[in-house]
Amino acid sequence: MIKIENLVKVYENGFKAVNDISLEVKKGEIFGIIGLSGAGKSSLIRCINRLEEPTSGNIFIDGKDIVKMNDKELKDARKNMSMIFQSFNLFYQKNVFENIAYPLKINGWKKEDIEKRVKTLLEYVNLSEKIFEYPANLSGGQKQRVAIARALAIKPKILLCDEATSALDPQSTKSILELLLRIRDEFNLTIILITHQMEVVKAICDRAGVIENGEIIEQDTVLKLFTSPKTQTTKNFIENLPEFIDYEKFLREDYSGFLLRLGFTKETSTKPFISELIRQKNIDVNIISGNIDKIKEGKVGHLIVEVFEKDRIDEIKTFLEERKILVEEVI
Repeated sequence: MIKIENLVKVYENGFKAVNDISLEVKKGEIFGIIGLSGAGKSSLIRCINRLEEPTSGNIFIDGKDIVKMNDKELKDARKNMSMIFQSFNLFYQKNVFENIAYPLKINGWKKEDIEKRVKTLLEYVNLSEKIFEYPANLSGGQKQRVAIARALAIKPKILLCDEATSALDPQSTKSILELLLRIRDEFNLTIILITHQMEVVKAICDRAGVIENGEIIEQDTVLKLFTSPKTQTTKNFIENLPEFIDYEKFLREDYSGFLLRLGFTKETSTKPFISELIRQKNIDVNIISGNIDKIKEGKVGHLIVEVFEKDRIDEIKTFLEERKILVEEVI
């Protein structure tokens, strides 16, 4: 669906915001791009629809490189892409109906078709009673619902979300994420969502990439990012979740045994493999810390354990890995 190859964006002041990024997003997928402020995520997503002009590289959408498109070709391509923003980007001098109708009018829809489409969308986002309200009279969550309805108006194939929940309270964030998930499932949209919040990624994304200094330093399924993060930046995002228990404080020198960090998926998190390990291998295991995260695919867990027979570590690791438990030494 979307294939980005060696994308670079350098601004006039010489700042390289996007540095040789390559990634693919599948049709019907929700792909998250997570990074801190200034990491390059907004520049990346704005290059995808050429709100920012890439310095070099290619962006293929359905096999067509939009970087090489002329103005007319780009205008046609943008009919399949919509974008929602952190600041909503509504017209405050227009009411809700007029905001949602705007892209339909500029695309030449008939008046009766516009009215029908707007009312259908307002019902879909549960705002039918706000049809003639102005944005100033709406809550943040309601404004974003209007923005989403407007984005859906021309029936796009791709929805780009630029920090779409960052300005919202937790309850509004939850409702907007549920709406985005529903939109993907019912309309088979492809969604690229950028955020600095790991809570957003774990709630609705299928896969995600971690961006730092303009580079994608890690990308995988959300399940694998949570159970087996490869970079310290990804670990930091996970550890900043409110429910996370900081296993890094359990330093090796504080324990006489050997520390292992175990990662459990939804298939393994409900089975008594540690008890089985103790019984079958006749070893002592000290459970030091653990936590459970709920992500889109289900529950995943981490467990820090101490084992005391260092000459049997390979045997223990093999036993656990054969049962699809991810094993990492705590250094």
